[in-house]
Amino acid sequence: MSKHEPSYYEATAKAYQSRPQLVGDHSADICIIGGGFTGTSAALHLAEAGFQVVLLEANEIGWGASGRNGGQICQGHNMGHAEMVKKVGKDTADVLWQTSVESVDLVKELIAKYQIDCDLAAGVLHVASKSRHADEIKEAVEYKRQQLNYEEVEFLDANAVADKLGTDRYHGGEWYKEGAHIHPLNFALGLASAAEAHGAKLYHHSAVLEYTDGKQPEVMTAKGRVRCRYLLFACNGYLGHLNGPAARKIMPINNFIIATEPLPESVANRINPDRIAVADSKFVVNYYRLSKDRRMLWGGGENYSQRFPKDIAGFVKKHMLETYPELGKYRIDYAWGGTLAITLNRMPHIARQQENIFVAHGYSGHGVAMATYAGAIFAKAVQGSLETVDAFERLPMRDFPGGTLLRWPGLVAGMLYYSMLDRLP
Repeated sequence: MSKHEPSYYEATAKAYQSRPQLVGDHSADICIIGGGFTGTSAALHLAEAGFQVVLLEANEIGWGASGRNGGQICQGHNMGHAEMVKKVGKDTADVLWQTSVESVDLVKELIAKYQIDCDLAAGVLHVASKSRHADEIKEAVEYKRQQLNYEEVEFLDANAVADKLGTDRYHGGEWYKEGAHIHPLNFALGLASAAEAHGAKLYHHSAVLEYTDGKQPEVMTAKGRVRCRYLLFACNGYLGHLNGPAARKIMPINNFIIATEPLPESVANRINPDRIAVADSKFVVNYYRLSKDRRMLWGGGENYSQRFPKDIAGFVKKHMLETYPELGKYRIDYAWGGTLAITLNRMPHIARQQENIFVAHGYSGHGVAMATYAGAIFAKAVQGSLETVDAFERLPMRDFPGGTLLRWPGLVAGMLYYSMLDRLP
């Protein structure tokens, strides 16, 4: 039986399997801490290349954000290409932009190659919640098409968006033709199974308590130890205090999702006939899609404490009803939360801390594709190809003010301010 937190994804997991706890002394070429998209992707790519891989997961594969998120796969970073050019120059900005394109392709390739049953469906639409946001989105689309020669995006006016979503709430949108969405937990479980098929050793309930660095890092759990040549921290919002320098680069925040009962086909066809995934332009983003069995999966609302709201369903449902009040009569079957990690510049923190110790986290809401891609980046780095890691390291990546202890008050104040702006016209 799965020991994942209850959610729609947990209830519909298809490839779950139990795995042992790490016991005793082990050695490996690579030790990976974290069993989400980054860790399982890295394990797969490295095992494919012939490395001895040990992956340690504190809970179970996909237990964290990788198994609880909105499932959207989309090109682009939170930081636009033009801003990247100002910070790191055009050549590096081009590399970083290309990672976002290749990350989407990689997810699709892995699903096809390993026949991962994870409800892959096409289409992502980024909608404008305000008229000025529509102008900004239109400008961004034109930039991508003209400056980046990327023609897989299209601006849709308000009428075209209304046709796709059955609501006149939005002022326009950016249609990602190559975007997609998936059942994220089943994808993570599929990556894990593929990694094991290539010889990787994956362990559940093996929280890392401490580690030592040096030429041969050692990683200690409650009942075991791994000695390795390379070490990857792939813990994202669940890193805690295990790696202080990395922890200071990120802020864990909580996000929440509800799943309705299956909607009548007539309702589903009216509000989302093409079964696409949607995200709005608010600072606290609403994101949603229909599941394969026609449930509305709606993500919305955040908090910044170490506790989830007592009534997650009520906390999120109000956002859904602002757009689709007619869904109020349908039962909420599942409500859950998860913890992701953001960085100050909202770009992933992918870095080499020491010659043989790497960290990849802080995907800031773009983790399905980029976390999977980060695993592949690490695999290439171990084999001597550091160009992409170097590109990410050129981006200024400051610590959160106050470090891991005092960052919360400033974050909460800032988030509340921008949440207030969401409510203004």
